[in-house]
Amino acid sequence: MKANEVKDMIGIIGAMDEEVNELKAGMEEVKVTTKASMEFYEGTIAGKKVVVVRSGIGKVNAGICTQILVDVFNVDCIINTGIAGALNNDINIGDIVLSTDALQHDVDAKAFGYEPGQIPRMDVLAFKADKKLIELGKKSCGLACPEIGVFEGRVVSGDQFIADREVKNRIKSLFDGYCTEMEGAAIAQAAYLNNIPFLIIRAISDKADDSAHMDYPAFEKMAIRNLVGIMFELVKSIGQ
Repeated sequence: MKANEVKDMIGIIGAMDEEVNELKAGMEEVKVTTKASMEFYEGTIAGKKVVVVRSGIGKVNAGICTQILVDVFNVDCIINTGIAGALNNDINIGDIVLSTDALQHDVDAKAFGYEPGQIPRMDVLAFKADKKLIELGKKSCGLACPEIGVFEGRVVSGDQFIADREVKNRIKSLFDGYCTEMEGAAIAQAAYLNNIPFLIIRAISDKADDSAHMDYPAFEKMAIRNLVGIMFELVKSIGQ
């Protein structure tokens, strides 16, 4: 199903409470269902049916959460919202990255002839985001936060908080990623396997280098504030 055909249910995943609390507060007709120790808030935002959930941190949590959205709530598309560290030096703290695709930077099966990041016996290296959702995301950024930079590029994920310049540079050189975080590519993989359109939206909270441990707590709230406005605009635009 294409994003502009979505009429039923939008799944929204954030890894942390901070990333979804304001979205939950803006919902109406809410019903809460608990699965796999996750609380799924089903209701409406701006008249659109949504399920908002905190997945927890890391790829396993994110993948489980995505599959529940598909199996239990029959979502028609999935939006992953959250914060990330910049890999591209042109991207500043507070800017937004919209995923063109996503892959897992900590997957390494080179010994069996696979490219770095490629999951063995899968037919793709990276999982492509839905083009229509990217377009709607870009428009929503312009409406909600016209003063900040918006970039379209690859999101790379791994079960690591990147706070070392050498590690950052290695990931950037191998994968040409725009930002790095800990959930998006797992959500992308699950969406790909279920043939569900997805988009990852990341606000930059740090530079994923030696300053990350200082920048992250200082700029986390600002980054999330930008995301909330964008998400409300995006939900309103899907299916119109």
